[in-house]
Amino acid sequence: MTDARIPRDAKAAFTASIRIATSSDLDAIMAIERANFPDDAWSRDAMASELGNPNGRYLVALDGDEVIGYAGLRAVGDQADVQTIAVREDHRRRGVALALMRELLAEAASRGAETTFLEVRADNLPAQTLYARLGFVAFTIRPGYYPGGVDAIVMQRRMR
Repeated sequence: MTDARIPRDAKAAFTASIRIATSSDLDAIMAIERANFPDDAWSRDAMASELGNPNGRYLVALDGDEVIGYAGLRAVGDQADVQTIAVREDHRRRGVALALMRELLAEAASRGAETTFLEVRADNLPAQTLYARLGFVAFTIRPGYYPGGVDAIVMQRRMR
C-alpha cells in the first residue's frame, strides 16, 4: 500500500501508513467498530468473514504500529460498494478517512468498477462532505435504515 501524505487543509498533518488488513488486525478493528457504531456494530464473525472475502479489500490506517482506522470495499463485476469506514475519535479530522477512501477508490477502479456506491447516515454531515469531495452524489434515501430511525443517503460515484 502507500504512505499517504495527509492534505494541507487537515487540522494536524502527519503521515499515515495504509496497508491491507489481516486477521491479526481484527481486535483493533473491532475496538474501533464498537466505539464508532455502538448501536449497530458488525459482529466479530461478520468482520472476520469480510477480511477473508475474495471480492473485498479491507485496509487499515496506522500511526506507527497502531491501527487508527479501517475501511472496506466489495467489488463484483462493474460495481463496487464501500462496506464500512471508521477512524478512531482521537485521529479524526486529520485526513485519515480521506486517505482510506482514496485507496478504496483506486482499488475499485483497478477491479473494473464503473460505479462505486455507499450509504451514509443522514445526520453525518462530515462524512457526506468527505464523500462529496471525492465525487460522490446522493441519488436515493433509505428511510429508517439506521438504528433510531435515521435515514441512509445512498451515494454513488461514476469511476470514469
